[in-house]
Amino acid sequence: MERLIICGGGHVSLELAHIAARLGFGVIVIDDRPEFANESRFPMAAQVLCLPFEAALTQLGSRESDFYTILTRGHAFDKDCLAQVLRGQYAYVGMIGSKIKVATVKKALLEEGFSQEMLDGVYAPIGLSIGGQTPAEIAVSIAAQLVQVRAALGPGVDKAPGEPGVLCTIVEKHGSAPRGVGAWMLVRPDGSCTGTIGGGQVEFQAKHHAQALWASGTAGDKVEYDLSHAAAELGMVCGGRITVAFQRQ
Repeated sequence: MERLIICGGGHVSLELAHIAARLGFGVIVIDDRPEFANESRFPMAAQVLCLPFEAALTQLGSRESDFYTILTRGHAFDKDCLAQVLRGQYAYVGMIGSKIKVATVKKALLEEGFSQEMLDGVYAPIGLSIGGQTPAEIAVSIAAQLVQVRAALGPGVDKAPGEPGVLCTIVEKHGSAPRGVGAWMLVRPDGSCTGTIGGGQVEFQAKHHAQALWASGTAGDKVEYDLSHAAAELGMVCGGRITVAFQRQ
């Protein structure tokens, strides 16, 4: 599971934490204010750290699969958080703020020695452009961008670091299947899952195939699933076929 490290415990962060937890991210919230960084405010979070931002980020370390959203209360904190994140590993880093604020922070970091290429990779202003105004609407735009980036990255070992199981990945798609190439689901030995390859009967079948593969000790294989028959039975127009690769890890 990817960690979503939310820097800042304000209103947008609270709305984003709710959505991100439902999307399967391991939510971590950091803030240096006790009234904004506590488990009562963020019950959906896997971890809440009430520490200075740089200390909290240092304590958490970094992974290639980490997603960071910088939503602090001021330019100085944003700059400190972004600098710390850029020194480590990450899959995504986005920072809230107007174009002027973003330009100011990036200019300061450029002067401190960070490369233009590295700074250009920061999603700022954060989120997809959907015209959101309220904290909830802004959180939706950020969450959509997180999903977009995660889908583009596709599956990998960092999707479930250190977890045994069978990784099920869509490697071919024909027709109007609900999920595209790169969608993944990790099936653990106990049958619990992370991720999705589309839900429904096909995902049910894939889960059972993964469990059988794990029990047999097989390294992996590929299976094609035809969604057309199930779609017709339900009166749906979607159908198509997907090929799923199963890989023991």
